[in-house]
Amino acid sequence: MKKLAKLVLFLLVAVMILSGCGSSKPTLTVYNWGDYIDEDVISEFEEEFGVRVVYDEFATNEDMYVKINAGGGNYDVAIPSDYMIKRMIDEDLLHTINFDNIPNYKYIDEQFKGLGYDPNNAYSVPYMWGTVGILYNKTMVDDTVDSWKILWNEKYSKQILMLDSQRDSIGITLKMLGYSLNTKNPQELEEAKEALIAQKPLVLAYVGDEVKDKMISGEAALAVVWSGDAVYMMRQNPDLAYTIPDEGSNLWFDAMVIPKTSKNKELAEQFINFMTRTDIAFKNTDYIGYSTPHTEAKGQLEPELLEDEAAYPTIEDLVNSEVFEDLSSSASIYDRIWTEVKAK
Repeated sequence: MKKLAKLVLFLLVAVMILSGCGSSKPTLTVYNWGDYIDEDVISEFEEEFGVRVVYDEFATNEDMYVKINAGGGNYDVAIPSDYMIKRMIDEDLLHTINFDNIPNYKYIDEQFKGLGYDPNNAYSVPYMWGTVGILYNKTMVDDTVDSWKILWNEKYSKQILMLDSQRDSIGITLKMLGYSLNTKNPQELEEAKEALIAQKPLVLAYVGDEVKDKMISGEAALAVVWSGDAVYMMRQNPDLAYTIPDEGSNLWFDAMVIPKTSKNKELAEQFINFMTRTDIAFKNTDYIGYSTPHTEAKGQLEPELLEDEAAYPTIEDLVNSEVFEDLSSSASIYDRIWTEVKAK
């Protein structure tokens, strides 16, 4: 028994020593959307800089905000969307960035700088951008897909996938009704709620990343998707097509920020600079299908992709589209509407 006890003690000490060796590396904690990076990039950063990366994923901006606002995760880098970045700036949840540590920022196209959510370019570095639209299977849909109204067509009952995201699903419903997707008008929001409740019997599911498998395999005919996911799915299934409805949509921007939960701001800036290096920026945009604001990475993409409405829409494609604004003052209304829709 004594020999066994000594062996157990030896093994415990060995584990503690090995654990200590592993934890001696600086640690960077990253919080990002699901399926939103080439996973090889993480291991490349770890190897090149001799660090360990803890990588977590979120499904919506609201989920990300709740966790960071509560102080959870001690995240060094997060990648939220425009309106949520504005909210986090206003609530003093973000560090200003030392751009002396991010020389690769020079490769970010000027049209993606100075935008409304961060007008002084103090808190964020653009990562990806895109739109929300309708992905449809050309072998299953024989109507013209040019309006959000097709998602309310009983002909496609139980063949429709909606995003499990309150801002996106409420937003496209508001656009379908002819309203701004940033409205705070209670009557307009109530109309959107009733429209979503009326649509619910037609909906196969409210989805996130699982929309990819479902549309690629032909489980559904129509889906509300983010443009980069559409690019990925169309690569896998040539029967799929993407369109931005005539009523307009959401033009969105995602950017890298440093939450005040960060325990290693300089390492976070090093990671952001790494992510904006040309080879890494190209690797990410080529892998995930989303549109890059990086001038040199964009120049390396296939010409056909640059002409694709899903990846790089023209000004004409974006007529009537809007950028989400921070609606935190009306957040309780949006929360209530989404809860009531999902409860029906």
